[in-house]
Amino acid sequence: MREIAFIKQNKEKWLEFELAIFGKAKKNPDELANLYIQMMNDLAYAQTYYPKSKTVIYLNHLASQIYQKIYKTKRTDSNQFIDFFKIDVPLLVYEYRRYLIYAFALFFVTVGIGVLSARYDADFVRLILGDDYVNMTLENIKKGNPMAVYGSGSNWGSFIGITVNNLFVGAKCYFNGIFAGIGTFYIFLQNCIMLGSFQYFFYEQNVFWKSVRGIWIHGSMEIFAIVIETTAGFILGASILFPKTFSRLNSFKIGFKNSFKIFLSTFPFTISAGFLEGFITRYSIDMPNWLSIFIILFTLAIISFYYLVYPFIVHKKMHSLTAEKL
Repeated sequence: MREIAFIKQNKEKWLEFELAIFGKAKKNPDELANLYIQMMNDLAYAQTYYPKSKTVIYLNHLASQIYQKIYKTKRTDSNQFIDFFKIDVPLLVYEYRRYLIYAFALFFVTVGIGVLSARYDADFVRLILGDDYVNMTLENIKKGNPMAVYGSGSNWGSFIGITVNNLFVGAKCYFNGIFAGIGTFYIFLQNCIMLGSFQYFFYEQNVFWKSVRGIWIHGSMEIFAIVIETTAGFILGASILFPKTFSRLNSFKIGFKNSFKIFLSTFPFTISAGFLEGFITRYSIDMPNWLSIFIILFTLAIISFYYLVYPFIVHKKMHSLTAEKL
């Protein structure tokens, strides 16, 4: 069957699914379960015969929304806060995983732009970081402690100030997605170019390893969280630009609800990064190499597992569980 005929044959049924999802047509759990079974059959057919089609993306989205409606009232006995991080967010990250790929691709490209700009333009670092910061860091390097800036202020004061600032940066990355994703792109671009030029500056001063040992103790979680917040901003922007078969308003409602959950999920990691920067990074210069490396790899492994591996595990588990229950 041609894809056009397949769509025409099932269009009315899919519209009924949409009405059920948005509450415009009340369905009991058994009816929703039946809709889910039909949707999975249609999705399986589309994946087999039209694997690269937008129809597959559309049906996948509808199926995930129906799944959430079926199980929305079945988790009242469990801890909803735990379920938010354990089930809800991983399923959403899996659903929107292509936006995560876009954000990471943009991250590496723009950090590379920052590195190349700093390499071929001697004044670029001062333009980005400011003369005061560059001069202060050069003085610290001469004194043998390029990470001395992290030792200023009290532990608690640094922790609170840094965390508030990082949360603010993340919020800017996310909420500016409402400008069709362009605002998110611009803010993320600025931060990534700054990061690339910042790291090249230390490389040029022959203290690259010392900077890595210090910066990435907290940077692994901090930077990764910003990438996730950028992903959420792109999802928000895409919901406005690409409403698919939904009205633009309904598409925005879905996009905002889902992307905001992903954005909120970064808070524990951002706060943890602030704690590490306020209490641990300042001692990196005297820290054994093995301990610095361990902290960097351990924190990177935690956040990488949660956003890059765990969503696939949860999706597979929930898909099997749903099939078994139905």
